[in-house]
Amino acid sequence: MGPLLIEPQIHRDDRGFFVESFNEREFAALVGEPVRFVQENHSRSVRGVVRGLHYQLPPAAQAKLVRVVRGAIYDVVVDLRRSSPTCGQWQAYVLSEEELAQLWIPSGFAHGFMATGEVTDVVYKTTDYYAPDLERCVRWDDPEIGIDWPLDGMTPVVSAKDRSAPGLSTAEMYE
Repeated sequence: MGPLLIEPQIHRDDRGFFVESFNEREFAALVGEPVRFVQENHSRSVRGVVRGLHYQLPPAAQAKLVRVVRGAIYDVVVDLRRSSPTCGQWQAYVLSEEELAQLWIPSGFAHGFMATGEVTDVVYKTTDYYAPDLERCVRWDDPEIGIDWPLDGMTPVVSAKDRSAPGLSTAEMYE
């Protein structure tokens, strides 16, 4: 199974809105298996920041459930599973505070995003703990992958680590 966009039922009225952001039983039914989250992370980015493409190798491979609580992102996943017919291919999703959709990213995928809101807060749950020795990155602008980032003429803000990441051809993959 690959990434899955989960669109919640939003109850809006003159007071604002209510949404159930996570229900373990319903989530397990959607993804076809029980999932245990062990860590939740929160990042804030200004418009034009690109983060990624990040992943962790086994035995600490992470699946992620990503949502935007403020602003918007262009969210990208790249299949790094050697045995997959879509290995090396990317998919993009727009996540925003208005839509409140969440993106399930199974392990085996690199993940990154570009903040398209003026200030954007992204919250994501992971199925394994951060393991710096197993953390890997693929270059966000690798021409072999060919991601069509919505730069609209702007120069993205990218960390030194992400700028120096290897391309897909030399990245460590999943089996």
